[in-house]
Amino acid sequence: MATSTRTTVANPLDFDLQGTLAGYWVAVLRVVTGYWFLHAGITKFAFISGEPFSAQGYLANAPAASPIQGFLVWAGQTPWLLEFTNFMVPVGETLIGLGLVVGALVRLASLFGGILMTFFYLGNASWGHGLVNGDLMGLMLFVTIGVLGAGRVLGLDAIIERTKLGQRRIAKYLLG
Repeated sequence: MATSTRTTVANPLDFDLQGTLAGYWVAVLRVVTGYWFLHAGITKFAFISGEPFSAQGYLANAPAASPIQGFLVWAGQTPWLLEFTNFMVPVGETLIGLGLVVGALVRLASLFGGILMTFFYLGNASWGHGLVNGDLMGLMLFVTIGVLGAGRVLGLDAIIERTKLGQRRIAKYLLG
């Protein structure tokens, strides 16, 4: 007679951080990272320098050490892609920052923040002092916030998860 044992694996998307010191620290990381991106996006809209944000200089002058230099130069020379980038970088930074500050759709915001930071990291290629720089640290913050579901601690995601919409399977991947 054969017996079968079955083990269940905990949901890898659930971390119970509510009420713990680690949870509050992750919430602080979320808010500070959100403020960083919200400020970066808003200042691009506010034309602090006196002229509208343009990614053309960043794209066209990508350092030769960058592994994606060819793509960045091509993007800077393609008018529709340059306009899309000029619009989406400030909008993206603002929305990502806002989502993190209020704790809404944190995993989704962290995903897009991670994508932006990957482009910034590979595009800047400022590796004069090694591969670890501020852009990589920003990427690590977004990964940490997304993986740990920082929106559930002192954030709107905790409220949204209690609604009918928050009970859907896809919501577990977007909220956190």
